[in-house]
Amino acid sequence: MPKIKVKHQRNIKNFAEVQVSNDTMENLICYVAIDGYKVFFRLKAIESSKWYTATDTRFNHKNFSVWCDYLKLHPKYQKK
Repeated sequence: MPKIKVKHQRNIKNFAEVQVSNDTMENLICYVAIDGYKVFFRLKAIESSKWYTATDTRFNHKNFSVWCDYLKLHPKYQKK
């Protein structure tokens, strides 16, 4: 598994947010999931994702699921 960092915070409107940072020299494919919804995105080497925000203030950091893997292992997500 690639080395990533996951940051959690609450925004001004009190919604939970999550951000993923890639600490490798490889491009990654990642997703952030909450309440059954997944958002897939590519994460370049040594970069951070945008902040992903929950849709309800009742969600907290425990409700987020984050997954990342090396992009080269998942050809269906590579650019065509």
